[in-house]
Amino acid sequence: MAVAATKMGTMPSLPLAPSGSFHVADGVAFLEDAEGNGSVFLWGMAAWCWRAGDAAARRLAAVQLVNSKAARQRQVAEAFGVHENSLVRWRSIYEAGGVESLMDDRPGPKGPSKATEAKRQEIARLRASGLSLAEVARRTDVSTATVRRVTLGVVDTDPSDPKVDLDGCTGDPAESAPGGELVPLARPVDRSPQRAAARFGLIDEAPPVICEGASLPLAGALLILPALVATGLIEIAASVYGARKAAFYSLRSLCCSIVFACLLGEPRAEGLTRISPTDLGRLLGLDRGPEVRTIRRRIEELADMGRADQLLDQLARHHIKAHRDATGIFYVDGHVRAYHGGREVGKAHVARIRLSMPAELDTWVCDANGDGVLVWGATPGASLVGELRTVAEKVRAHVGTDARPTICFDRGGWSPTLFRELDLAGFDVLTYRKKPAPAEPVSSFHPYVHTDTTGRSHHYLLADRRVTIAYQGAKKRFTCRQITRLDPETGHQTHVLTTRGDKDPAAIAHLMFSRWNQENFFRYMRAHYGLDALDTYATTDDDMGRMVPNPARRQADRALAEARRSLAQAQASRGQASLDGRPPNGAITRAFAEATAHIEELATAARAIPARVPLGEARPGSVRLAPERRRIHDAIRMATYNAESALARLVGPHYARADDEARTLLREAFSSPADLQIMGSELHVRLDPLSAPRRTRAIAGLCQELTATNTVYPGTDLRLVYSVKELG
Repeated sequence: MAVAATKMGTMPSLPLAPSGSFHVADGVAFLEDAEGNGSVFLWGMAAWCWRAGDAAARRLAAVQLVNSKAARQRQVAEAFGVHENSLVRWRSIYEAGGVESLMDDRPGPKGPSKATEAKRQEIARLRASGLSLAEVARRTDVSTATVRRVTLGVVDTDPSDPKVDLDGCTGDPAESAPGGELVPLARPVDRSPQRAAARFGLIDEAPPVICEGASLPLAGALLILPALVATGLIEIAASVYGARKAAFYSLRSLCCSIVFACLLGEPRAEGLTRISPTDLGRLLGLDRGPEVRTIRRRIEELADMGRADQLLDQLARHHIKAHRDATGIFYVDGHVRAYHGGREVGKAHVARIRLSMPAELDTWVCDANGDGVLVWGATPGASLVGELRTVAEKVRAHVGTDARPTICFDRGGWSPTLFRELDLAGFDVLTYRKKPAPAEPVSSFHPYVHTDTTGRSHHYLLADRRVTIAYQGAKKRFTCRQITRLDPETGHQTHVLTTRGDKDPAAIAHLMFSRWNQENFFRYMRAHYGLDALDTYATTDDDMGRMVPNPARRQADRALAEARRSLAQAQASRGQASLDGRPPNGAITRAFAEATAHIEELATAARAIPARVPLGEARPGSVRLAPERRRIHDAIRMATYNAESALARLVGPHYARADDEARTLLREAFSSPADLQIMGSELHVRLDPLSAPRRTRAIAGLCQELTATNTVYPGTDLRLVYSVKELG
């Protein structure tokens, strides 16, 4: 028996699939001859067979192969040579109607169709003239449904027909450009069949089809794509939210629409009404851009998934990994978005207009370049000191346990207790000294020069020494470093506190004084990217158990203060009367005694009222603005700003005034026309010359930098090649 087993173990294995078959999955093989006769083999045995022309049997084999889990849907679709969406449709109709539903013969009118070729051309001509569906139906003697189907291009068309390409355009785009010449202001390929297929649930997105043409408006905005791809926005959004079924505009198209709208000066959804849909469609590789209601509806669908925090978190991880040199320091500050609706929203102080009004407070974290890294909503009334603890927690989760990053903030975060906590947690602190400090003697200042990453030199007069700061009622002390800058013109001294141990104090001073990068971030985002936009007035329930100042106590304190003020004024008048020689009046004396007693009563009553009560007791109708939709827009706008910042740094060596005009130059380039042409596996973007030769040369240098990145147009295999047309 042992010998027999050994002989059997050495025997060659039997072939499991016939020669010439296509490997589908483990143990599954597909074989079809030139005439159309085919079979599917499972571990060497024929499981399904069909004759040439028997479409129902062939579709049944594909459906049952997936339903039996012998192979994946994508593998079966590839083997049978159909789109995966067609296979989804076959499975759906098979489940509803059985094998008969897979037959080619579909139920419908038995008589001849009214939508003849001549009738379709007439309908298309009338619709192109701007007539409504009802008017076209009346003139052509057909129903409005027929007009709609003809307009969408789905009359007598089976989306599963291999002759209909749902992933691309119907027809050859090259036919519109005889001789290979670019057509000026070329219109995109009509994508009506894909829109109809998306409406019927047959495709999950319309892939981009590049519109080749000359002098296409706003095509210069495609300059952003290499930097945008580098932010990881498109890939991260797809991984967080996943694919969406039955949609013409993919998540990629949705994000890019908002990005391009920001670059073109219309960051809010309603701004799309001021951008030509055709011009935006060319940038997306579609026939037209999405409408306002489409953007709002799709963003709301994403918001319902509640994954905005995941999106921001992964964008932050990607940014920190790609910019290690700029994420050793994090600038922290809050931004207030005013609310003008009718709901009861908590108030916050809006510093730029010096008013307290209903608003939402966000906490922003930026890197050394001022680029956005993280953002989240702060609790109403939260202090910067409390938010810095959250900053430390989030930053530590992103940079790891071995790093010692620096957190930089303004005087609003002053707290020696917090400084000690951050120091023990492995963070360096960098801030301005809040309390008055003795002036440093002039003899202690020395000149320093610091050269930044761009090669610019910064000159400072600095004094550097150790100081001790008392906290907790002077019971404890915190020792840190104080670097003081002297303004030689005014003599003003600016004190900077830090726990950093750099040998060069000028490097630390430059980091502190570079905090204006974050201020510029807020200023630019407000002006060009709609940072103050609420994006939605939807609200959510507030935390009714949160402790807030008691309005009743506030009123009692005000009444007490007013009574004391009145008494003080009366006492001042009485004293003046005594100085004038008038004898004191007994009635006046009794009135003062009564007023004093009343003040004591008010003070006792005020002390009996609790200073803080639950929010539900103080303001039962209080709400907060729903954050999800706003956070999605924040993520996209932040990634767009970071991408634009990357382009501004790249254009610096090519433009002498880049420090002051880099972003102005880029905005001109984004709105300029360009030629789009596909040459082999490359998409050439040739921009028109700009307003001045020096600006044109700068963008030409930027084009060389961007081409060297070998970026692929999202959703295609076309490598982007940028250039600027020669001045003619």
